[in-house]
Amino acid sequence: MMETNESYLESVKKQFLYYKMLGEKAIDQLEPQQLFITLNEDTNSIATIIKHISGNMLSRWTDFLTSDGEKEWRNRDAEFENDLQSKEEVLEIWSKGWNTFFDALNNLKPEQLSDIIYIRNEGHTVIEAINRQLAHYPYHIGQIVFYAKQLKNSSWNSLSIPKNKSGNYNAEKFAKEKEIKNFTDDELNRLK
Repeated sequence: MMETNESYLESVKKQFLYYKMLGEKAIDQLEPQQLFITLNEDTNSIATIIKHISGNMLSRWTDFLTSDGEKEWRNRDAEFENDLQSKEEVLEIWSKGWNTFFDALNNLKPEQLSDIIYIRNEGHTVIEAINRQLAHYPYHIGQIVFYAKQLKNSSWNSLSIPKNKSGNYNAEKFAKEKEIKNFTDDELNRLK
């Protein structure tokens, strides 16, 4: 079981790094002012989405094993107020959230994965709490990527297999020997 838990932790760390990098590669393609554009009054800008992701990370992963994941000091509603002023501020908030998250994740021991933590008084195993965020963060990063792609139009640099390049991509993959590894190993290198 311990080996499975170690494999799980290694795998989710790579998954989260991959999604973090996707978000960063999307943000990097934008002009600073594009981070603050909203389609209408009911949509969030990329900056606001980032503010929300960071707020969630700070709340969920500060004192992760010992206090409820919904901290009293968190003001979730304020996360959706677009009060950031610069790309530097946006990136600072992004980094603060991810650093808090990865500090907690990197300090977890395999034997702690079955421990119970609470989010809004609802008990989760550590694995369930990680999986919850493995669905939540990529959901929002997908929003960021989609929105960034819309803003860039034809000047967008693809973050996945480029359009009409699947055949080449597959040929390259199938030309290699079979091996067991995480798909993110190649993807993280490709996106760097």
